[in-house]
Amino acid sequence: MTAFHNIHAHGFVRAAACAPRLRVADPAFNAGETLAMARRAAEAGASLVLFPELGLSAYAIDDLLQQSALLEAVEQAVAGLLDASRELAPVLFVGAPVRAGGRLYNTALAIHRGRLLAAFPKSYLPSYREFYEKRHFATGAGSVPPTLRLAGQEAPFGTDILLRAQDLPDLVIHAEICEDVWAPVPPSTAAALAGATVLLNLSASNVTVGKSAYRHALCQVHSARCIAAYLYSAAGQGESTTDLAWDGQAMIYENGALLAEAERFAAEPPLILADLDLERIQQERLRQTSFGDAADFHPPKRPFREVSFTLAADRESDLGLKREVPRFPFVPDDDARLSELCYEAYNIQSHGLRQRLEATGIKRIVIGVSGGLDSTQALLVAAHAFDRLGRPRSDILAYTLPAFATSDRTKANAWKLMRALGVTAAEIDMTPACMQMLRDIGHPFAEGKPVHDITFENVQAGARSSALFRLANQHDAIVLGTGDLSELALGWATYGVGDHMSHYNVNGSVPKTLIQHLIRWVAEEEVFGTAAKPVLLDILATEISPELVPGDGTDGPAQKTEDFVGPYALQDFTLFHVTRHGFRPSKVAFLAWHAWHDAAAGAWPPHTPPEKRLAYDLPTIAKWLRVFVRRFFATSQFKRSALPNGPKVSSGGSLSPRGDWRAPSDASAETWLAELARIPAPPG
Repeated sequence: MTAFHNIHAHGFVRAAACAPRLRVADPAFNAGETLAMARRAAEAGASLVLFPELGLSAYAIDDLLQQSALLEAVEQAVAGLLDASRELAPVLFVGAPVRAGGRLYNTALAIHRGRLLAAFPKSYLPSYREFYEKRHFATGAGSVPPTLRLAGQEAPFGTDILLRAQDLPDLVIHAEICEDVWAPVPPSTAAALAGATVLLNLSASNVTVGKSAYRHALCQVHSARCIAAYLYSAAGQGESTTDLAWDGQAMIYENGALLAEAERFAAEPPLILADLDLERIQQERLRQTSFGDAADFHPPKRPFREVSFTLAADRESDLGLKREVPRFPFVPDDDARLSELCYEAYNIQSHGLRQRLEATGIKRIVIGVSGGLDSTQALLVAAHAFDRLGRPRSDILAYTLPAFATSDRTKANAWKLMRALGVTAAEIDMTPACMQMLRDIGHPFAEGKPVHDITFENVQAGARSSALFRLANQHDAIVLGTGDLSELALGWATYGVGDHMSHYNVNGSVPKTLIQHLIRWVAEEEVFGTAAKPVLLDILATEISPELVPGDGTDGPAQKTEDFVGPYALQDFTLFHVTRHGFRPSKVAFLAWHAWHDAAAGAWPPHTPPEKRLAYDLPTIAKWLRVFVRRFFATSQFKRSALPNGPKVSSGGSLSPRGDWRAPSDASAETWLAELARIPAPPG
């Protein structure tokens, strides 16, 4: 069990960023504080630890940097760190002033288990406003010695160095210093294009009002552009306040997402930890072909040198997971972002429909309204689109089409919703048409036998779709599709003349979990007025069902969709990580367990009802993951290869063959099913 729960088994590595307490111009004290924080990080399972710029000497010491006594004390401090690091697992990145080739360099030293792996000199030396670095240092972008002799060791020296872990091959590290990331072309850009996945910035960076947000912007955008992790640590307690102040800001970004951030102006020196997803970084680079183009178009002036080391990370213990894993990757978990997403989603869907209507010159749409989630969302989008077009909602021709298993509740909700939105509403009983088809094909149900097989179900779905298309012909309209992304992923749609087909589908890129929150947002915000709110909330509270099999007279539908295809919360989670990141099933299970095993942990999207705040154990996750793998990879691609048009709404949220996902319809799922064996079975 522990190997499965180990982060290194799934392509993660734990990183730390620190800002130790220091004394101005006291390398021995500073080395002691650095070592103490390094030990803390090591005990927490970190594989690399970042410290601030010139952390062994202090940054704001001006001409003391040119004092031999100080520089010799720095070298002695480095020697002490090298010796002490023999017992530590992580790679340490420490800032120090060092002499090389008759010049002084502002340098990042990479130390691992008693070895000086490499030294990275600072390229861009600020000499404006409060900064005077060119008074003391030489640039690392010029002609620098290829190696550095320091503390009895010799190591590669320059900005053209990559550190590669032999036993964790996706871990490739590069370091730069403070101003380097403020420059138009940071040294780490070339390093990322050369293969670095983890970029480090040892910074001093005195604080001024508003500067923190700018640092965040720099690190966020740079990590996104480089498709890399970016760690940043600025000087904190003890740095000279003769003319400046310091906040100890530290942060860890990965491909534009903030993983961890230290408290600024903290009472105690901050240490933050985050688990970097190296596999995700590599997967993103594989997909974003422009990243590879940039590497081809901008080759380095000289090839990067690689320094290998063996991390020897713990691959058996359960180290936990130091990063948030959203339960709902398609749905934000805070009010502001959810509101913004819902606004964008509705407008994307609405804009797509508006453009289609304007391009075709068609004035009306036909839509089937069941009283369920998907048709509700599509009808809301249609109302929004017609409002924006300045057309009457009476041109929305909405039909409820009850058959053998339609419940009173869903039919009543369909009527309430149509009336609340002011669309043209009608009801057509599909039972006679379905019975005629069943008689024509000689189905046992037509003879009074309770046979509710797939043919029985699809006769109803086909009859409804056929009616909608003929109504569209009759009224010079288009059929608006309602099926969602989750159903397409699982093949939960009747192919061809069924709910699979329409003239235009606004929901095809919207997963079920997002549709639920879109409707809830519309209800809570009363976007369509107070009259629509009660029915929208009741629709959300209704069990998800296709209502194709008659019940036994008890409350609730005879069919519960999630009993067949699994909880949509889990299946949407899997869908996102499989299609957006290409993760293997066992990694999806590992992430799902961290997201879902404890209902009390982590954030939930706003307005999630208490009864919907569920937890899932690993056997349950594995059970439904197997269902997803078989349905997605083996049985349903042919449906996705023939999808109607519709707008892409979210990242990783399109299965259209003209969009994010192209795959053969006759592929085998055995590779993915076999990989599921890495998920441990429950004991006993």
